[in-house]
Amino acid sequence: MFTNPEQFANVTKALFEFQLETFNTLTSKTVQGVEQVIALNLATAKSHLEDSLAAGKEISQASDPKAALQAAADKIQPGVAGAAAYQQQLGDIIAEIREEFTRAADAHMTEAKNNLSALIHDVTKNVRPGSENAVQIVKTAIDNAFTGYEQVTKATKQAVQAVESEIAKANAIVTPAPPAKK
Repeated sequence: MFTNPEQFANVTKALFEFQLETFNTLTSKTVQGVEQVIALNLATAKSHLEDSLAAGKEISQASDPKAALQAAADKIQPGVAGAAAYQQQLGDIIAEIREEFTRAADAHMTEAKNNLSALIHDVTKNVRPGSENAVQIVKTAIDNAFTGYEQVTKATKQAVQAVESEIAKANAIVTPAPPAKK
């Protein structure tokens, strides 16, 4: 068991710092993902605006209505391809975020479990008779710290799922529906 309260305080502090580091890592990855999505959206908006201006110019310079309609029809396919490319890039960003989250969470979870196992072993190996209540208090404190870490990890994963869901909804709006069969 811990020989003095300072040893217990140091271990508790280390566990708290570990939880904070994990939270910071996952938050950083979230911010990076949001930055990538914003950059993709800006690039897509710029490209769409440029394409629309070029299409408008081409349609306005058409020699007759039939040529104008043909020019407009010719612009539809690249627009659909652009939406598909956007959806693919967005899916890649989300997949990368999910993979990084999973990897970071799993690595931190494994490290936390190893640290807690070692800590519990240290706490219980030299228990003096009559100190069982103190050991139980220490184990409960350790379990509570680990539970807090698990809750942060779970909340972060839920946040990623919520973002993925919202992006999927946005993609459904952007992606054109297939033409109805007659």
